[in-house]
Amino acid sequence: MSDHQPTPEDNFTFGLWTVGWQGVNTFGDAVRPPLDPVEAVRRLAELGAHGVTFHDDDLIPRGSTTAERDAIVARFTAALEETGLTVPMVTTNLFSHPVFRDGGFTSNSRDVRRYALRKVIRNIDLAASLGARTYVCWGGMDGAESEAGKDDHAALDRLREAFDLLCSYVRDQGYDLRFAIEPKPNEPRGDVLLPTVGHALAFINSLEHSEMVGVNPEVGHEQMAGLNFVHGVAQALWADKLFHIDLNGQRGVKYDQDLRFGAGDLKEAFFLVDLLERAGYAGPKHFDFKPPRTEDMSGVWESAAACMRNYLILKDKAAAFRADPAVAVALAEARVPELSESTLSPGESVADLLKEDLDLDEVGRRGYHFERLDQLALEHLLGVR
Repeated sequence: MSDHQPTPEDNFTFGLWTVGWQGVNTFGDAVRPPLDPVEAVRRLAELGAHGVTFHDDDLIPRGSTTAERDAIVARFTAALEETGLTVPMVTTNLFSHPVFRDGGFTSNSRDVRRYALRKVIRNIDLAASLGARTYVCWGGMDGAESEAGKDDHAALDRLREAFDLLCSYVRDQGYDLRFAIEPKPNEPRGDVLLPTVGHALAFINSLEHSEMVGVNPEVGHEQMAGLNFVHGVAQALWADKLFHIDLNGQRGVKYDQDLRFGAGDLKEAFFLVDLLERAGYAGPKHFDFKPPRTEDMSGVWESAAACMRNYLILKDKAAAFRADPAVAVALAEARVPELSESTLSPGESVADLLKEDLDLDEVGRRGYHFERLDQLALEHLLGVR
């Protein structure tokens, strides 16, 4: 049993916007001071994190001169070298400034779309210079409040145009970088384009360089839509499109809470960790959470440490669940291994299939004992096995 203290080898990462969130909400002003990105790097390294991520505006204030920008990047890079932290992912803020009130890539205003692409391309250059391998695209403002105001067909055309252009740019520059779409059903827009993992996967198939684009699912985003996050991640893994993942907590279908990982639906968090570990997911385990407004800066770091600790605790519990002989029996009785067998054996034909019959009464009485299996998982989670 580990002591559940993270190390860089665990591949845990945090965004500057997470530990740096000042606690502003719709009804409340900031409760914490701005956080120096260099201080964030140093504190995260002390906690055992592997990397740090950022939006362009998180690191370089909007309106900075070239000289100011260069100085900020040099200071940030020096902190990375000092601590050993990496920058595995970068993203772009296409939502804060009023110019993006109708979106970035899908704004009805053509000049805004062109500005959004320039902003992303410039940040891609920075991302590549820092060694980032993944570029996340969250289109939180790409949506609508009224069907009358947005031509969805044209919006999806523009979205495809943007990704095709950005992929071509990365290829032309020779960057080792791929894109990850982050789905979300709503907030800040009433309805956001590509609201779920399934929508994003379908959209990716339409792209010119679809091999360069995957998904960055977030726990709370799928759960906001009332969906099962573990199933969404499983489909992304099945499609070989899980390029990045955002871990946090969510309590049901409501606003995006961004709780620390494990503080929402704990059983789903358990099965998520079980899935990621069994699948051998080797990408960043990125915590996209917000320390509550109740916390001062010491509480921010306690919350960040708890995200990593909770993952490691659940990792141990998931391993114990899979190693439990009683679980092996229950899995067999539930016929879970049988699902991995091909329905038609090698060499069988439809004609062979049609020759068989099934005793519907006998098989209809078959129970699958899922409750026993689920209870065993719950008992491991509760620490009584």
